Amino acid sequence: MKILVTGGAGYIGSVLVPQLLSEGHGVTVVDNLMYGQNSLVECCINPMFSIVRGDARDENLVKSLIKTHDVIIPLAALVGAPLCDRDRLAARSTNTDAISLIARNASPSQWIIMPTTNSGYGIGQKDKFCTEETPMNPISLYGVTKVEAEKAILGRGNAVSLRLATVFGMSPRMRIDLMVNDFVHRAVTDRFIVLFEGHFRRNFIHIRDVARAFLHVLENFNAMKNEPYNVGLSEANLTKIELCARIKQQLPCFVYMEAPVGEDTDKRDYLVSNEKIEKTGFKPAVGLDEGIKELIKGYTIIRNNKYGNN
Repeated sequence: MKILVTGGAGYIGSVLVPQLLSEGHGVTVVDNLMYGQNSLVECCINPMFSIVRGDARDENLVKSLIKTHDVIIPLAALVGAPLCDRDRLAARSTNTDAISLIARNASPSQWIIMPTTNSGYGIGQKDKFCTEETPMNPISLYGVTKVEAEKAILGRGNAVSLRLATVFGMSPRMRIDLMVNDFVHRAVTDRFIVLFEGHFRRNFIHIRDVARAFLHVLENFNAMKNEPYNVGLSEANLTKIELCARIKQQLPCFVYMEAPVGEDTDKRDYLVSNEKIEKTGFKPAVGLDEGIKELIKGYTIIRNNKYGNN
């Protein structure tokens, strides 16, 4: 298939695009390369790969590219609450308006597979799993923009939304600011962390399983279309304290403690059920402990906090 990926040189795209190419798909990436990354240079030898340096909000550019592709995967986004809060206009124009642009201009026969986020659940009910039927309750601008984008895509039809858990793992365009990546980085470089509200719970998913989830949708699109799906590790609905304990198993010198005063500005706290996508035959392949081991190796190479969106 011919696949258009906006933001394809980012954290997820830099893993997903080579996977799509390895499956024999033709891939066109549109990315403004705002971080100066060169994460897709190894793809350039592949005749099925092309890249356009441009902005996913450029209506003329997007219209011209959509026409020649079968599938659109809109990854371009300002990801994370801190980044969105710093530039609220860009957050809305990239995370919501650019998605609406695709929804308006794609033909009814074209497929759209979009990553959203389970950040949209905000603060869940204690000990109750958030399913795809749970009302969305975003508590940050980032969450709000992604929920709005999901409505635009699913309302248009012939689309799938993947509500991703907090992603972790090494990528050619690395991000250290994501929770597992951040905690392991602190464990390797600082050997300690002070937690605020360590009982807050999140779900997690390895970046290679995120790429596998997109491939799974491509293979099963007609059976999955017009629905949202949570994508996470069912055995990794963990509190911050539990996550630190898992890291300490591999780095015994790591010290963590919960601050007696103060609070986390990020109030997300939820349990997530991934049963719906699992029933379609998708199962993650990379566990949390394996990902932590990978990150420890990776941080012997990367020691620079420029690899973040904060």
